[in-house]
Amino acid sequence: MGMGIVYTRGAAGINAPKVKVEVHLSNGLPSFKLVGLAETAVQEAKERVRSALINSGFEYPARRITVNLAPADIPKSGGRYDLAIALGILIAMGLIEQKQLEQTEVAGELSLNGDIRPVSGLLPVAMSCATEQHTLLIPQGNEAEIQLIEALSYITPDTLLSAFLHFSGQQILTLRHTENAITTTPPAPRWDDIIGQQQAKRALTIAAAGSHNLLMVGPAGTGKSLLASRLVGLLPPLTHQQALATAALYSIKGEQRNTADWLTPPFRSPHHTSSAIAITGGGAHPQPGEVSLAHNGVLFLDELPEFGRQALDVLREPLETGDICLSRASGQAKYPARFQLLTAMNPSPTGDIDDGRSTSQQIQRYLSKLSGPLLDRIDIQIEVRRPDSYAFAQTSQTDDSAIEAKARVMEAYARQQARQGKSNASLSVAELSIHCPMNSDTEEFLQRAATKLKLSMRVFHRTIKVARTIADLNNERQISTDHIGEALGYRALDNLIRQFNSS
Repeated sequence: MGMGIVYTRGAAGINAPKVKVEVHLSNGLPSFKLVGLAETAVQEAKERVRSALINSGFEYPARRITVNLAPADIPKSGGRYDLAIALGILIAMGLIEQKQLEQTEVAGELSLNGDIRPVSGLLPVAMSCATEQHTLLIPQGNEAEIQLIEALSYITPDTLLSAFLHFSGQQILTLRHTENAITTTPPAPRWDDIIGQQQAKRALTIAAAGSHNLLMVGPAGTGKSLLASRLVGLLPPLTHQQALATAALYSIKGEQRNTADWLTPPFRSPHHTSSAIAITGGGAHPQPGEVSLAHNGVLFLDELPEFGRQALDVLREPLETGDICLSRASGQAKYPARFQLLTAMNPSPTGDIDDGRSTSQQIQRYLSKLSGPLLDRIDIQIEVRRPDSYAFAQTSQTDDSAIEAKARVMEAYARQQARQGKSNASLSVAELSIHCPMNSDTEEFLQRAATKLKLSMRVFHRTIKVARTIADLNNERQISTDHIGEALGYRALDNLIRQFNSS
């Protein structure tokens, strides 16, 4: 009786638990039995493996084949187990020695002719494999996405036959190592084609420097979406670990980030018809949603009130905690979701308050689609007005103002990392008294303003964080009254709502 063991890895959120593929050939009526909490796609592996073995020139064993995917309490899905099962059968048949795969992990889907097809969610597998210093066998189509991992040894056979020839010693494949040489630089910021909007550009600079959430309110056609697209160019590039975490989420989703964009913060802009499930993630086997795909980057919601109320309110938890936990009948998955929220909206359902096409009640009903708790979590709210001049934008080879803003953002970011090891937006309430010093006059001014404006405690604390970022941009250690005053001025939507509620 033959026995073969091959190691691979499953999928459990952003983790990749090790799975032991045990193949046993025994006497009895020819059959193929697969056990170990395998879903339909994994159960269908028996047909793919059978055809791949036959079309690769092997004799399919006319025996009782039992395949166990251990541990049995981890759900298995997808076609990533095909190659491991096929190699396990070849070991059980005595065609490959068991010791050849003791330090190797295998992942790949088989086509009927024996070709090895790429699989989704391979980056967490490669990360875990590198940690254990094992060699990873992967499809050639997945080679590009693993290059961000340090010290990973891997081989990339293109067919089942080439994998057999390698492990049987007849035709050894080249053992490769990840280069980890991603040195791309995010594109230079540009806003020379945006006429005016100095306050909006200032707000973008503050938001980029402190990772603050930002809301832009203004009539249609004033450049809100164009301004939003320029935020990523102001942000600091991702660190190696941040880039790896973001790429892993894309891999689980079945997408690949462009190699040239790996160090650029992701920018996600879902349409306003997106459901709450699309925003947060989910499915029978929970997959990452837009909040996770925007991890370490920007989530841009244009036409904010047009999103469903439920789709907006599910943002509250990840905005506070930086992750999201999805529970389904098949299991639970927890994905990171630390993103910067960037939103834009019109002040009325017809696009402009002054167009005379909306009543006060209609405008009030339109604005009430946004819940108070969600607005409290947005640090900066600005009004984007119509430009005073309608002259053509003068484009040039360089945009000195945007480059200068990026330099100031990088300096402020460096100050925050040296002082507290995180952005100002991530400061806890307890840390505010430590890292946000202000004299008694400034503190008294803030207290009076908060009482008069009836700020919630969450807005009160976020105002201090914005003021801290403004002070960092000015290279000042202590928060002054001017910083507090500017931070309090960035509450445009609150003022608009207060205006219509009092009318």
